[in-house]
Amino acid sequence: MLLMAFPACTQDYPSVPSAPESITLDTSYFEVEAAGETLTLKITAPTRPQLTDIPFWITYHDHIYQDYKMTVQLEVAPNDKAAAREAVITVLAAGVDPVTIGIRQEALEWASNPSVPPANLADWEKASVAVKNMGAGWNLGNTLDSNSGDVNHMWIEGYTDRTPTDYETAWGQAVTTRELIRMFKQAGFNAIRIPVTWYPHIGTLQLKWEDEDWHWDQADWTGYEVDPAWMARVKEVVDYVIDEDMYCLLNVHHDTGAASTAWLVASEEGFEAAKPRYQALWRQISETFRDYGEKLLFESYNEMLDPYDSWCFASFATPERYDADVAESAYTAINNYAKLFVETVRSTGGNNVCRNLVVNTYGACSGDGTWNPHLLEPLTSFRLPEEPGHIAVQIHSYWEAEKFASQKADIDRLFANIDQYLVQRLGVPVIIGEWGGGTHEDSDANVRFAGYFSEKARDAGVAALWWMGLSDGETDRATPAWTTPRTKNAILKPYLDNQ
Repeated sequence: MLLMAFPACTQDYPSVPSAPESITLDTSYFEVEAAGETLTLKITAPTRPQLTDIPFWITYHDHIYQDYKMTVQLEVAPNDKAAAREAVITVLAAGVDPVTIGIRQEALEWASNPSVPPANLADWEKASVAVKNMGAGWNLGNTLDSNSGDVNHMWIEGYTDRTPTDYETAWGQAVTTRELIRMFKQAGFNAIRIPVTWYPHIGTLQLKWEDEDWHWDQADWTGYEVDPAWMARVKEVVDYVIDEDMYCLLNVHHDTGAASTAWLVASEEGFEAAKPRYQALWRQISETFRDYGEKLLFESYNEMLDPYDSWCFASFATPERYDADVAESAYTAINNYAKLFVETVRSTGGNNVCRNLVVNTYGACSGDGTWNPHLLEPLTSFRLPEEPGHIAVQIHSYWEAEKFASQKADIDRLFANIDQYLVQRLGVPVIIGEWGGGTHEDSDANVRFAGYFSEKARDAGVAALWWMGLSDGETDRATPAWTTPRTKNAILKPYLDNQ
């Protein structure tokens, strides 16, 4: 009986397919209309496949992997930009060679020739006119640019709720008000630079508690999306300036510099590593402010340094005090960042096709001084990312007000260098985005220095924006009130006398 029953208990099982020896796709290229669409891709692979290099404008939807097959969906967002865009997505699987998928999405019909702006932009103010009209300016410093600044001591992230206010007040300044900006407008200032540090508000910044402190491993940094609450607060402060009919410079600030948290580094390798996130950041900023008028300018990056954190000129901090390969890589990277910035902003269309943009020299270095033959390299190595017209170049310039008598000739040479190596060589206007006398005291020395420098800038047609100290600290900015009223008057005098 048992032997007779045994055949009746068996059943036929489907055969399991053998593992493929490579990755195969049902297609390797998609053409997508500007309106966007959801793409379906069928993949066969010996192990569960993974997709990488997916740009921010494509959303990836995973599905079940069974019998060595998987179907995925790629949701392509509408492309209302000024140019077609392309992506190359890589499909990986363990033990076999990767394969790629090409995706090209068309742009809006009007933007097929992005050199020709929409009709309403034909009279957009040229950069040279904007810079001259800016007059005297000021930096809203240590505010939206505040950040922890040390990957081994991420104190803001570790000990606050990470709200926009937590960051805005972290470095001792009050929450910015419309009244503060209006005080500058009524005094006679016509430009406000808003430094913004973005990295704490991009993607997912994961902390690790070790050795009684909060640490951040940038290798674990994922995601490119800017926190909507942070973007909303930046927009609110920009609106304060625009509503007062002042010029506003919006930038990417302490994402550069010598702090260990800086992720934008002036080297060819650093550029390639940062490129996707930098491009995604500027696309989001550009899209947020696309409809703003000509009083809003975008500034590419602040003081970007080489891997050695060299000031004055690239590779100065190397053991030899100059390394030609390090310097060349740094200057090449700066030009690459500037070009990517301009291309990204322009590609978002709308008013950004003609918006006046600002690009900085290496380290925002001014080339000042005669103590080293390489000091002028940040100026002479810089290349314009587009034709003159709606582009300006920025440098920074700091002095010691107490030594004004001995530095007066050096200040004169600074403006001569600006004219020779930037204005005349490149055919662009120049902005001194930060300047100061090394003190926030309202001293006679600071007043003398500030008055002379401001007059030189006015005569040269250079916009100059004082760094921070005119209204400084939690009390004066909240009131609002002037911290250094005599220095403020000295800066404004050349412009008010000229009216």
